[in-house]
Amino acid sequence: MAGRLFGVGVGPGDPELVTVKAARLIGEADVVAFHCARHGRSIARAIAEPYLRDGRIEEQLVYPVTTETTDHPGGYQGALEEFYADCAVRLAAHLDAGRTVVVLSEGDPLFYGSYMHLHKRLAPHYPAEVVPGVTSLSAASAAAGRPLVEREETLTVLPGTLPGEELAERLRTADAAAVLKLGRTFPKVRQAFEDAGRLADGWYVERAATDRQRVLPLAAVDPADVPYMSLALLTSPAERSFAAPPPARPEGTGGVWVVGLGPAGRPWLTPEAQDVLASATDLVGYGPYLDRVPPNPRQRRHGSGNRVEADRARHALELARDGARVAVVSSGDPGVFAMATAVLEAAAGDEFADVPVQVVPGLTAAQAVAARAGAPLGHDFCVLSLSDILKPWDVVERRLAAAAEADLVLALYNPSSTRRRHQLPAARDLLLKHRSPETPVVVGRDVGGPEESVTVTTLGELDPEQVDMRCLLIVGSSATRVTGQGVVYTPRRYP
Repeated sequence: MAGRLFGVGVGPGDPELVTVKAARLIGEADVVAFHCARHGRSIARAIAEPYLRDGRIEEQLVYPVTTETTDHPGGYQGALEEFYADCAVRLAAHLDAGRTVVVLSEGDPLFYGSYMHLHKRLAPHYPAEVVPGVTSLSAASAAAGRPLVEREETLTVLPGTLPGEELAERLRTADAAAVLKLGRTFPKVRQAFEDAGRLADGWYVERAATDRQRVLPLAAVDPADVPYMSLALLTSPAERSFAAPPPARPEGTGGVWVVGLGPAGRPWLTPEAQDVLASATDLVGYGPYLDRVPPNPRQRRHGSGNRVEADRARHALELARDGARVAVVSSGDPGVFAMATAVLEAAAGDEFADVPVQVVPGLTAAQAVAARAGAPLGHDFCVLSLSDILKPWDVVERRLAAAAEADLVLALYNPSSTRRRHQLPAARDLLLKHRSPETPVVVGRDVGGPEESVTVTTLGELDPEQVDMRCLLIVGSSATRVTGQGVVYTPRRYP
């Protein structure tokens, strides 16, 4: 079986710019081939050196001519054509023997690279793959810290070997341009920039991405000291005309976003919520919820206790009034027993009339527990909080009784705490006046978190002692069913 041929780009000079795939292939290759001049040194091989393995075969492909004259009958081009044909024969012998051959190419193999001449000769007859690399053009733009093109601009790539008049004409009409193959062509290239009226905009980059890298205005370069591994850049006109002010948010961009974090974990955080959290200057919230947002030293964090919602809301609005982009975080959905109401109540005052407030929804605890159990909320349901901190217990009882009598599925928030132990037993007893003891009940605890548990029981068997503040209960209706596999659902069709 024939071997495989790989044309592998190793980038412009820094071995750390070699791609992961290129490094792997170089390390696995039976044969590593590289081009060089008669002095025997190869930039491509030097870049690949850290990735070469012991025992590989090396094929040194020595150019018969570079810049000097030749007495070959076909001239310079004829000498190179004969050279590439001979190289192809040498590599074909390895491929016929089943060896994997990697041909190293500085930069990208198909961007002014010698590998392309071997590819044209060998790829029709052997399995061949080209592995792209970082080009000298990309490295030079990065070294200069100047964008090449943006929006609808076009980039023109020119070889410095073109006639001077043609270079000048191309540069005169180009948005952005790169002229490669400098060295002895530099005086002509520099004159072309000047004739085109673009010399003041030109940049010179030498040996980009190496320890000998140089970046200079094109007009300041000494023509006597320009190596072949250099290029001239005419960068984006938009970049040249842009006068950047110091980074600052425009006035009037402050506001409050009340963000639902979901019940637990990043997988249940919506893309909109992630975007708001990422762009905020300030994060405000109950400490444990704030801890769920990864810290960012760019952002200020304002944590507070669980029972100061009004103070927290006012603080967020005051920050926004001063220009901050404030994300107020809530577990679950901020509009369900959470911070959205507190913020909107505070924002209704005249002092915050000009502060925009937006609510960013999140996955609720009821939805999360229901999904883990099956589909208990598949028909009409009611959401109630058993906490009597903000409303009297007799109100809770009336609403429970009304929902039970209406045969609604109930999602019960805040079912119990260390200081509120009587509510859940009282609620269970009240519901049993309207529901069968066999009514399915789902108890979800820390759903989505590391201590997640979901228990399916019945209203008659429900043990309030096993329920705490981290739980949410779903009490079924008369239609709710539990399958033999323990899946709970409420049919959409009511009997």
